Amino acid sequence: MLFDDRADAGRRLALRLQGYRGKDVVVLGLTRGGVPVAFEVAKALGAPLDVILVRKLGVPRQPELAFGAIGEDGIRVIDAGIVRRAGLTPTDIERVDEAQRVELNRRTALVRGKFARIPLDGRTVIIVDDGVATGSTARAACQVARAHGAAHVVLAVPIGSPRTIGSLLGDADSVVCLESPAGFAAVAQGYRNFAPTRDEDVMELCGRARGEFREATASQARTENSPGRDAEVEVPVGTVTLAGHLTIPANPTGIVVFAHGSGSSRHSPRNRYVAQVLNQAGLATLLFDLLTPDEEGNRAFVFDIERLAHRLVEVTSWLMTQPDTSRLPIGYFGASTGAGAALRAATDSRLDIRAVVSRGGRPDLAGELLSKVHTPTLLIVGGRDEVVLDLNRRARAAMQCECRIAIVPGATHVFPEPGTLEHAAALARDWFTTYLSRTTQQPRPRTGV
Repeated sequence: MLFDDRADAGRRLALRLQGYRGKDVVVLGLTRGGVPVAFEVAKALGAPLDVILVRKLGVPRQPELAFGAIGEDGIRVIDAGIVRRAGLTPTDIERVDEAQRVELNRRTALVRGKFARIPLDGRTVIIVDDGVATGSTARAACQVARAHGAAHVVLAVPIGSPRTIGSLLGDADSVVCLESPAGFAAVAQGYRNFAPTRDEDVMELCGRARGEFREATASQARTENSPGRDAEVEVPVGTVTLAGHLTIPANPTGIVVFAHGSGSSRHSPRNRYVAQVLNQAGLATLLFDLLTPDEEGNRAFVFDIERLAHRLVEVTSWLMTQPDTSRLPIGYFGASTGAGAALRAATDSRLDIRAVVSRGGRPDLAGELLSKVHTPTLLIVGGRDEVVLDLNRRARAAMQCECRIAIVPGATHVFPEPGTLEHAAALARDWFTTYLSRTTQQPRPRTGV
């Protein structure tokens, strides 16, 4: 893979980091080349951006072998083992420190003269660079971030040396690298445009990022203090536009996207009833039509689960860009064929789907992707819907995630019997309120019936 430039690399890297969206994360760009990449990551995650100012301390005559690192606020990390093996004296260490601190102080004065350092204590930190060759600078950044109090350190780069990437797992808690080609020679080989990043570029991107983060935070505060929203919406998906109904109660704790089954729509009274129950529990809902009116009459489209799942992913991605829903944890509610589409969409690595509920659904239609579902899933089935119950049991056997079958006694396929739909809605409500939390994941229930 070749990246057009650092911004393109950042956008692609952000797709792999969507699981951190909505969490207490700070994105740190390594100056200078890592900042344009980090800017795109921070923007996509809705997270604050800062620079991490470090200088590695290299062994004299072997500058790529780092015996330590220095960072702002007087942070210095020394690897005693390398110091001992290299035979370095205190005078050697101070001489290298002094030489590197000149450049560190220059960059610190430039950046901190305008942008205060964002505290890292107890937070998850994503350190971003444009690539990793020897890894010494990335390793130094991880050490300095920990010295500043980071609780969890993630190193994320678009490209890197296969050997180096593996070795960095000892410094970061996790490492994300999009490309690590066998013939890796230099970071520049991954880019069509690898123009130098100037100090002016770093300052401009930091300013933009902080302004956008302030606006996003203010928008979120307005959403949390707003009386809510109840409106028809139109969502562009490829060459078509899908109609939906979005309901956001005051101070929502999450949002549930409904994937309707064959012959159903956003006007389905059964799904609208379930949505009302979820709204009353503080959850936003989006009921939308997976197919256009012209497509609904084509049975091939109705059972094209791959097409339906793709559209569900696109609609979810749209929600993640809207000011009043971008920070809400997301769940899927699937009915009939919509359940297969929901489970298939939940495997998309660009999304962070926290919970799936199927009502009278066909999870088996997710096919070979069932084994790749990692989202806690509740399968609600009528006790008298024997054929679908058997299909749900088979689907559960193929799934490796937390998965439970809840049987509603006396119910047939569409839950028309008195009290059965209410029972199913209560089960869905409890599942979603358990798993759609802004800050923590609740203990997962056991797999079983």
